[in-house]
Amino acid sequence: MIWPKAVKDRIKTGGDREIIRSYPYRSACPSTLWGELIADATEDLFFAGYTNYFLWLDQPAFVSTLRRKLDNGCRVRFLLGDPDGEVTRNRETIEDVALSVSTRIRITLEHLGKLGAHAGLETRFSAPDDAVNHVSLSVFRFDNEALVTPHLARLVGHDSPMLHLRKHDSGGMFDRFSEHAEELWARGVQVNLTPAAP
Repeated sequence: MIWPKAVKDRIKTGGDREIIRSYPYRSACPSTLWGELIADATEDLFFAGYTNYFLWLDQPAFVSTLRRKLDNGCRVRFLLGDPDGEVTRNRETIEDVALSVSTRIRITLEHLGKLGAHAGLETRFSAPDDAVNHVSLSVFRFDNEALVTPHLARLVGHDSPMLHLRKHDSGGMFDRFSEHAEELWARGVQVNLTPAAP
């Protein structure tokens, strides 16, 4: 045998090739990786977390970063939960934390308002019938890479596991999660952002 079994067991094949790394907690992923993925994306940034709140804390000058991406022709999308929706209210009861789900969504909307009506920026709420599927799975896409968090039971996002994926073949894990997010986006409700006061 050319390759001993121990080596073969460590070589990724099939769908596993798309898994760059796994994290037992989203909070275990370095904020620098998020920054690198955002910086390297040139065509499509898609933030399909239910609140996306943590991005404004973890990424320095995130509004300015997004503005630069938009100015350079990158499409930037945010898919959020409806802060007044039933699923949001139910999730708040489940999480039972001081910073409520609806408040975290509204903070994201406030930050997005600072970008104004910028060409290339799109924001939607997931449709009421899709909200339960949205709140249970976050997909963050950066061109051909993605960070995916399946939310566990009563845990908040940063306590749930996360996968770092890179597209390798059509129909692989990257595509499966991307298609899920795109389906939610297609049925989402457009949000008209209120520009932040100067």
